[in-house]
Amino acid sequence: MFRFYSVRSALLILMLCLPWMGCKKKTKPNPKTTKRKATSKPTKRAPEVKLVGLDAKTKTIFVGALNDESGPGAAIGKAFAIGKRVAFAAANAKGGINGWKIKLVEQDHAYNPSKSVQAYGKIKNKVLYIATSFGTPNTLPLRDQLTEDKILAFPASLSSKMAEHTYTPPLATSYKLEAMRAMDWVVKKARKASRVKAAIVYQKDDYGQDGLEGWRAAAKKHGVKIVQELAFSPRDRSFASLIVKLKRSRANYVLMTCLPSATARILGTALKLRYRRGVTWIGNTPSWVDAFFRKKALKPLFGNFYLISSLPYWGEDLPGMKTFLAAHKKFGKGSSPDFYILASYVQGLIQTEILRRALNATKDKLTRESLLAALKTVKKFDGGGLIKPVNLAVFPYVTSTMSRILQPDWKNASWKVVADYVTPSSYGNKKDDDDNEDEDDD
Repeated sequence: MFRFYSVRSALLILMLCLPWMGCKKKTKPNPKTTKRKATSKPTKRAPEVKLVGLDAKTKTIFVGALNDESGPGAAIGKAFAIGKRVAFAAANAKGGINGWKIKLVEQDHAYNPSKSVQAYGKIKNKVLYIATSFGTPNTLPLRDQLTEDKILAFPASLSSKMAEHTYTPPLATSYKLEAMRAMDWVVKKARKASRVKAAIVYQKDDYGQDGLEGWRAAAKKHGVKIVQELAFSPRDRSFASLIVKLKRSRANYVLMTCLPSATARILGTALKLRYRRGVTWIGNTPSWVDAFFRKKALKPLFGNFYLISSLPYWGEDLPGMKTFLAAHKKFGKGSSPDFYILASYVQGLIQTEILRRALNATKDKLTRESLLAALKTVKKFDGGGLIKPVNLAVFPYVTSTMSRILQPDWKNASWKVVADYVTPSSYGNKKDDDDNEDEDDD
């Protein structure tokens, strides 16, 4: 009994020990484990830079445009769209920007803010930046998305609100400062503040509000009484009641913060209702379009109209004008002269300069972040002498504070400078440049 159990136990022990005695199964080495042992400090790959709006193979930069070519601002919007096409076609014809060509991806929002948001959504993942965002009310709703997407949108707007947002750098003097400058001129023209009965007709949107705020601030500074403040919709077609109210108030200096689609109708209604004698009309930049010059029947309407603006006019004797006119002749597809084509072209020149700086800094690894960084290095860019030097290095942006008063020259389809560039007296830390003002009150 004892012997039987001993042998059996020995066999059992032997069977249990066999797997561990030279008969151990060979396992394949784990390549991941082996790699970890061989390299004590694994090398990390640098994160790949996501290039949005670029085609490295064809060296193409895609940029967006949110235009108004069918809405109430189309008289300006069509011209502004042409300006970008001319600017980029001219740049591409010279070999592009460091060898990169620019291609526009365009949408028409018809001056409708909700359509502007939709149009932006369609192209934002296809473009490096937005070369044109047309209109104040159509650009403001985009601001949160622009911040989230880190995408620059150059506005076809001079609203002071554009300067307050990192991703909407303006081109020139704001509507608010234009209105202030206009009031300075009005008081000087009247020779006494008490002789001024000021009024304003303005669009019921952010563009109109900008003009209203500037007009009010300057009136308060000068002690001028504003006798009427009349708002209207950009799509209004009848202005009889508005003119009746102006006539009753006996306003003699009226600021027009409106689009050209309203300008001619307002002035025409004033003429019809015999509200013209002794009344001076001053329009913010967007109140005019050069197509007016080609309609001689409109001349009587603009007999006492003046434009307040900081932008150059078509054919003005400026260093960069010949280059622009040659580019327009070649790439403008037969479009008629319009200073909004010129303004958009200048904005395109600023953009190509920013692109050049960004490409140089990143060695063609162009990103939205590097584009913004390059923009902040622009301090004294004048578009080849077409505009006053622009400074984008300071935020909030103060690209320009000066504007001037122009009067239509119907005979030459051009302009007469009535009062030169000056910073408004209502603006803080105003430079002593009033001595350079050359005014003609005839």
